[in-house]
Amino acid sequence: MRVSGTPYRTIWPTANGSVRVIDQTRLPFTFATIDLETAVAAAEAIRSMVVRGAVLIGATAAHGMALAARSDPSDAHLDEAAAMLQATRPTAVDLAWALKRMREALAGTPPDARVRVAYREAAAICDASVEQCRSIGIHGLSIIRRLSATSGRPLNILTHCNAGWLACVDWGTALAPIYMAHDAGIPVHVWVDETRPRNQGAALTAFELGAHGVPHTVIADNLGGHLMQRGRVDMVIVGSDRTTAAGDVCNKVGTYLKALAAQDNGVPFYAALPSSTLDWSLDSGSDIPIEERSPTELTHVTGRNARGYIESVRVVPDGSSALNLGFDVTPARLVTGLITERGVCAATRAGLRSLYPEVRGAT
Repeated sequence: MRVSGTPYRTIWPTANGSVRVIDQTRLPFTFATIDLETAVAAAEAIRSMVVRGAVLIGATAAHGMALAARSDPSDAHLDEAAAMLQATRPTAVDLAWALKRMREALAGTPPDARVRVAYREAAAICDASVEQCRSIGIHGLSIIRRLSATSGRPLNILTHCNAGWLACVDWGTALAPIYMAHDAGIPVHVWVDETRPRNQGAALTAFELGAHGVPHTVIADNLGGHLMQRGRVDMVIVGSDRTTAAGDVCNKVGTYLKALAAQDNGVPFYAALPSSTLDWSLDSGSDIPIEERSPTELTHVTGRNARGYIESVRVVPDGSSALNLGFDVTPARLVTGLITERGVCAATRAGLRSLYPEVRGAT
């Protein structure tokens, strides 16, 4: 995707062996990059949400393993780095998937070749992710095209949180079909949930869509149901941090409420996700670990003041406690379909297995 006309991925290696990422904590007001020099720096970037989004977390962890190999390619050091990276974020399954793939690639490699293999494997993970997201966009575009043909006006699509290229390596998941529809000349308009407490919809999704020229409107998280009641939402597309073998979708907290409102108003509700986000070991979404983050993300709001400075202000009374759970689970029964790199399927075990028949041992 492009920022001010310049093409970017969210993560890429530099000539000196460091790994460069976009600092998403400074968006939408400042576009800046950070160079990660060590596995510790990669872990901190994930933990502090300099990088975020299930797919990008996995890609960053893969590069973190390459940085670890650069400093010490021994088995003991790589095991330590993998454990450190694994502990950063508990909900998104791409993290464990990427680390497992990196460890398998390095396990049979002599120590003196591990740096080269690690960087090559991390690059392969990123390239495959881009292609997966592009394919998700193509399959989702067919849905948008069909709905647009019967609407007779710009198609109103609601999305929750950020599942665009900033959450991936490029293209994105939920936003990829929207970008392709816009580029194909299909008139679309996106309702962008602000997504408290970190406002990633307002800060990141709006930034992305604006940079690409896609018409959009930022709304309060809780306005979506009202818009659906008034016939102003034609479809919902969200991302997923982990989807179970039975089709339950774990995504940014508040997604479940959007799915309930969509079902009540007959609005199609889709989740877009690559296969790396599928957790074949889990049957029920209730078994997914839900990340609890710092209450300060809820008690404080960061923005740009009238003088142009970025500052954080408290919006909750002193002494009031706050609970900040990052995700919720939308039961498969509320999901119209899953958009994957292999096509669109029902949010059921049978639907997923029809696209991924090679998976063994799935529940």
